[in-house]
Formats: sequence, C-alpha cells, structure tokens
Amino acid sequence: MVRWIAGVVCALMVAACSSDESSASAPGGGGAAGASTGGAAGSSSGGASGTGAAGSGGAAGSGGASGSGGSAGSSGGGGVPGIVPGSSWDTKAPGDVGLDAAKLGDFSASIAGRGVVVKDGYLAYEWGNATQAGDIASAAKPIYGFFLYQAIEKNMISSLDEKVAPLIPGLDVLNPSLGNKDANITFRHFSTQTSCYGVTEAPGEAFDYNDWQMALFWDTLFLKVWGASYDDVDSKVLGPELCSLIQCQDSPTFLAFGKNDRPGRVAISPRDFARFGLLYLRGGNWNGTQLLPAATIVQIVTTPLPNSIPQTKGQEAEMLAGQRSIGSSQKPDNQTDHLGSYSNMWWINGVDRDGKTLLPSAPTDTYMASGHGSKRAVVVIPSLDLVVSWNDTNISDFAGANQALGLLLQAVN
Repeated sequence: MVRWIAGVVCALMVAACSSDESSASAPGGGGAAGASTGGAAGSSSGGASGTGAAGSGGAAGSGGASGSGGSAGSSGGGGVPGIVPGSSWDTKAPGDVGLDAAKLGDFSASIAGRGVVVKDGYLAYEWGNATQAGDIASAAKPIYGFFLYQAIEKNMISSLDEKVAPLIPGLDVLNPSLGNKDANITFRHFSTQTSCYGVTEAPGEAFDYNDWQMALFWDTLFLKVWGASYDDVDSKVLGPELCSLIQCQDSPTFLAFGKNDRPGRVAISPRDFARFGLLYLRGGNWNGTQLLPAATIVQIVTTPLPNSIPQTKGQEAEMLAGQRSIGSSQKPDNQTDHLGSYSNMWWINGVDRDGKTLLPSAPTDTYMASGHGSKRAVVVIPSLDLVVSWNDTNISDFAGANQALGLLLQAVN
C-alpha cells in the first residue's frame, strides 16, 4: 500500500517539478441501465474508430482531424501536466500517441459497449456511440465527491468532519436503542460509506456500500448544502460548477431517469466522463482554472479505508420515515467490502486483507469510478497519462475490469 500511495503522489505531483506546463466503475447502484438524455452531439455508428472516424458530430469534431483546439492545462502545482480539450476534443491517431490501433480493437471488441481512450490529453480511440449520455450508476459517486469538496472550498460546510444531523430533521433521535448513533454521522462517513445508516453499527465502525445512505447523502449535499431542488440541480449546480467549466458536450444530468425516478443518478456520455477523469489526472486544473486544489486531489485518491475496518454485519436498523434509495431496494443494503481500495468514492488499486491487489494487470497508481460491477466506468492511469471511459459493456466485476485493462495496456507501446 505504501508503494501504491507513493506512486500516485509522484504521478500527481510531477508537475511541481516540471518547468513545462504545456506538453505537446464493483457494485452498482441497482436499477435500470439508464436512458440517454438530450444533447448528444451526434453519434458514431457501429464499430470502433481512431482519429477522424467519428460520425457526424462525433467526438472527432466536424473536421475529423481535430477539435476546436485544446488548451494547455496549467499544473496548478500538482497533477500530470498536459493539454485538456476545448469545446471539442483534439484528436490524434492511436499510433501518434504510442497506441496500437489493432490491439485497441481487440480491447474494445472484448468488452463491447461504447467508450473512448484518451492519451496525453488527446482523444485517440473511440468505439460505439461515445456521444450518448447514459446512466453510470455508482460510477457517479466521485462526481458527488467533487461537489462535497467544492462545498468545503466554498465554505458551505466547515470540513469533512462536520456532523450532518443539523441539516436532517429527526436524524439525531433515530435508533434510541442504539444510542441515537446516527446523530454522529459526518460528511466523511458519507464519503467513505462508513455512516452505517440503516445498519446497527455506529458511524465509522464498519463499511456499508449502501444506496439508502447514498440517497441521504445526495439529498443533504445538493438540496441542503447547495440549496438546489430536483428541478434546478442541473442548471444551478452540475452545469455551472462543473460541466460548463470542463466544457462537456453532451448535456450531463443528475436526472438520468427524471426527477421522479432516483434523482441524483447521473447520465453522461463516455467522452464527457473522460473529461471528468482528465480533470483529476490534471490535478484539478482545467485550462488554468483550479477547480479543486491539487493537494485535495492527491488526498482523494490516496487515502483508502484501512483493512482493519470490517464490512458491516448487515443487521438492519431504523431509517428516517420516507427514506428513498438512489438504487437498490434491498434492506439492509450491503453490496460489497471495500477491499482495501475504497478512497473517497473512487476505487484505487489497493490491496485487500488477503493481500490481493484489486487490479493486478494495471499500474499501481490506477484509480477508477465503477458502476454496476464496472459495466460503466472511467479509469485514470496517471503514470501513462491515460484515461479510458466506457458504458454498457459486458463487464460485471472487478476481475472483468482487470482483464479489460490488461488488454488495453497491451496496446500501449
């Protein structure tokens, strides 16, 4: 684990030592696979493609060879230096960024679905319809985490250790037979899924990957802290505070199924989700604007839960009346262990209690957002300046994601 953290910190902080700042998705959230939302900028029909092969309006841009001109991303004191896209992606052929096109084809054929590969800040490969926004299930959690840390930066909340009960009527008197344990839930507990909301353990005592607590977290963060509603959360928060800043093209939304069906579920296209991954790869900096401090990005993806924290025993406890879920309907909800790899809503390449690495085929600095057993994901590999985003694949667990990444990495020359 020390080697993993050292690798990530080195990769994220390399720009601090560089004078050149302008180079050149485990368990799911349940429910339906997701509908596309409006705003997709055309589709690339059929199979995989390299530069310029996207369909009309596809990720290669109307000119095929290049987007609108990417911007050199300032390191901001941390992150892997390099370009970020402008209003559309700059593209390069796989071979021009050290990738083998034939092996990329093997990779995409093996997992099906649709997605993009971004190397050195350039969109180098895509397959399927990479412009279609669709539900990403639990892979949305790092997006929630982004807004949690933004709220701290904007002094909307004092710290991760601020208790949430003052914002949630009735939480402080819940479960009197368990000592009103839920009164002690903090934002940190939500971000690490250790709130133990809905199970008998006290906050911080166990890990419980739980869609009831995630709905409570989402409603608290976006409706109470950010002051939005289901009607305006996209226009008030998601759009102006993230998507417009990283210049998303395909209208991401917090209402993948509408405001009356699991609000908070994110629909986003693979090429837009790759922008989010690239934001973290660039140390939180997008074209000179520091959306999150570089040190915060490092902390987010290098502090997994220790293996000493057990998975919940899964014994049901009282929840608030009318509590909704953002996915699963199971009570108690106990979907997976943290595997020594759950770091502030991202899955890092950690080591579990049995010494097993989560993604043994991938570099140690790899981290990912994973939904529906990694069927939907964005994967960031700082040491290779590489981001891959996919959706609607045939992957069903971390073993499948590891196999897919092994094939992808065979394409890296």
